[in-house]
Parts: sequence; C-alpha cells; structure tokens
Amino acid sequence: MPGVSARGLSHEARRQLAVNLTRVVTLYRSILDAYIIEFFTDNLWGTLPCSWQEALDGLNPPQLATLLLGMPGEGEVARYRSVWPLTLLALKSTAYALAFTRTPGFQTPSEFLENPSQSSRLTAPFRKHVRPKKQHEIRRLGELVKKLSDLTGCTQVVDVGSGQGHLSRFMSLGLGLMVKSIEGDQRLVERAQRLDQELLQALQKEEKRNPQVVHTGPRHRPHHVVRWVDPTALCEELLLPLENSPQSEARLLLTGLHACGDLSVALLRHFCRPEVAALASVGCCYMKLSDPGGYPLSQWVAGLPGRELPYRLREGACHALEEYAERLQKAGPGLRTHCYRAALETVIRRARPELRRPGVQGIPRVHELKIEEYVQRGLQRVGLDPHLPLNLAALRAHQAQENRVVAFFSLALLLAPLVETLILLDRLLYLQEQGFHAELLPIFSPELSPRNLVLVATKRPLGETFSVLETEDS
Repeated sequence: MPGVSARGLSHEARRQLAVNLTRVVTLYRSILDAYIIEFFTDNLWGTLPCSWQEALDGLNPPQLATLLLGMPGEGEVARYRSVWPLTLLALKSTAYALAFTRTPGFQTPSEFLENPSQSSRLTAPFRKHVRPKKQHEIRRLGELVKKLSDLTGCTQVVDVGSGQGHLSRFMSLGLGLMVKSIEGDQRLVERAQRLDQELLQALQKEEKRNPQVVHTGPRHRPHHVVRWVDPTALCEELLLPLENSPQSEARLLLTGLHACGDLSVALLRHFCRPEVAALASVGCCYMKLSDPGGYPLSQWVAGLPGRELPYRLREGACHALEEYAERLQKAGPGLRTHCYRAALETVIRRARPELRRPGVQGIPRVHELKIEEYVQRGLQRVGLDPHLPLNLAALRAHQAQENRVVAFFSLALLLAPLVETLILLDRLLYLQEQGFHAELLPIFSPELSPRNLVLVATKRPLGETFSVLETEDS
C-alpha cells in the first residue's frame, strides 16, 4: 500500500503530519468509531453520504479490494463502473497519502518460496517450535538488532516481554549477542528455558554431524528473568547489566517484538536512562494503551485538537489490512461473518435492549450455517433462549446486504492505518522532544506480519546508516 516514509520527514514535517492526521481522523471519526456489529441496529449504511452509497452499493468483494483498498489481484486492472464522488476519492487518496508506508525495502517473502512453512534464512534448529510468521519476525528483528548493536557499541540486549524466548534465542545463540530476557509470566519463562536447552543440544549435534561447519562467534545462552514491567515506573532489573558486564561499561539496547499496549511505552521511557544506548521496538495492541498515559506522549500531539483516540479507533488500528484485502480478492464465504453477527445483534437488542455488543464465543464453520442457525447458536452463547421466535424475513433482508456490510468494514480498514500512524508518530515526536534520534522502518512483510513498523532510536545521530538497518541482507 502506498504511503509516506517517516525517514524522509524533517521534524517540522512530522509535526505537520500530526496536524493533518488529527484533522482527517476528526472528519471521518464516525466511520472509525463505528462497530460493524451495529450495522443494522445503528443503520451505519445510512450514515454514509448518498453518493458514497451509490458508488459502493453492489460492489463485490474483489472490486472493493481493487477500487477502494487499492490492492488489486495479480494481473487485475482497476476499472470503475461509474464516476465516484470526489469526496470518496479524496478519502481514498488521503488514506494513502498520510499513512506511514508498510512496504519494506526488500523483496519478500522470498525466504518461503521453497517451503511456505520453513524460512530458508533460518537453520532447522531455530525453526523448531516456531511458526512461519514468527520465523520471519525473529530473523528480521534479530538481524536489525545485531546491526544496531554494532553501530552503537552496545554490550547487552534486553528483550522485554520475551514470551517463550524465540527472539532471545536467535539473538544469543544465533547471532552471538549477550541477551537478557524479561517476561512476567513464570510459565513462559520455564518453557523458554527448556527450549534453550533443547536448542543448545540440537546445535551441538549439528556441529558433530558437520564438523566442517565451524561456529566462530560466541555462543551465549539468554539470561531469563521473571519480572512484570510496570509501564508507570522504572524497572531497575531491566537496566542492570549481566554479571560479566561491569556497570560502568554497560551500554544497553532495548528491544521488544510486538510489545503489547503500555509495554511499548515503558520501553520508550526506559530508553531515556543513560545506561540505554539504542532501542528497537515493534508495538501492537494499541487498544490496551492507558488513557491517559499511553497516548499521547509528545507535547506536540497532546496540544492538538482532535487528538483523542478512544478504544474503538485504537482497536481498529490493529486490523490486518493486507490480509483482509486478500480475503476480499478470494471472496470466500467467511466474509459473511460480520453480516451474520450484525443480524444477531438486532435479535439480541429486541430480546434484551440493555444488552449491547456482548461477546459471542466463536461459532465454528459460520459459512456453512443458515443465518437463522447462526442466530440461534449466538443467542445460546450470550445466555439467551435459542428458541426465541425469529423474524425470518428480516434476517433474510439483512443477509441480502452482506456486500454493504463488507463495504462499510472496508472503509473503516482503509482509514485504520491513519490511526496507527498517529500513534507511532506521537512516539517519534516524544523521543525527538527528549533530544533523541528516532526513525520508523517497515521491517516485516505486511502480508505475514501486519504490525511491521519498528521504532529505532539512538542517542547519537546515525545518519544514512538507518537505511542499512532496513535493507535485507543478500
């Protein structure tokens, strides 16, 4: 998807981008703030301008992917069946122009051409127990951290929110970095330690089988710490060097792979400490940010009208736009889930008007169910009588509007990257206000990992070397 590169923007240009984003988010807030399950109860289609309704009505999912999201299928050419209103074209152009680009500076996913489940860039021991998406992520972020560590002279990497330790293992046992892993869940840490030992044994066996392949670099097992990082306070354990790193010589690099919610904010605040020389953070779960506290962080964004990002907007920014565009191109029956759930909401409201947007546990194989069967199962899952009398004619009428539901949801997804851009831009500006140097780089393939922008920060200018961090090694 087209977009703007954060690396090409001056500080003033970034501030102006924040101004433009808050204006656009305010203008289209009604779309961003809508819950698709209220499509029928709140007449969401009727909230769109009539000219938009005419342009979008009747478009099938592949047409929405091509014409609205700007993601045509292979060999497909965009052909408008009618003249779209300028306001809708303006929304589309604005969404493209103001969002940070998520297109990496390398061809991908070439590492999965031979086998879609095994990265050709990782050896077998490092792929074990790791899904393809995570294989891609730990390799790309690990290699970036290695480059950044070398450039800034860091002596130790701190992996915050390390989970089962896949990234930590690759950085330490694969790239030779000294790594401290911090995770709040004792069970995950115990699992990580078992996997560490398993990987060490596998590497030793591999060396015996292939004695000609000599491991030349140091091989350090990651040091695991069970500790919950409070986003509102400094964690001294996070800043302590390992035993073989003297306090006076410690230069830390903080990293987090999809550090959830406030954990990404905690990394930014710990970066301000003198012991920390560099940061490489990939955030996610923006809806879990504290409000206030997690956003806004910068003085500039905090002073802008329209800066508010309530829960629904932040949650929407976590959706996978590229993945949904692919689903649209395939036009599979699974797309009707939103329509079915919106129809169920009308029945729930009639039965219990005070019950709004209740969570519905997953109903398997939705696409194989008639709409009345789905509604009956949904009623049971929210504690209502599944045998309530149903207005089948109304349900059929709702089902006939499936493409409208998909079109409205596509509009919201088109705008969602603007919210993510504003959140990440706020973090860039916050670091710059502290006198630091910060960039955002698209590091993962967005088709594999939708949250693919890594925030890289240093305390000394790196100049053009930021471009070295983004590129893929041959």
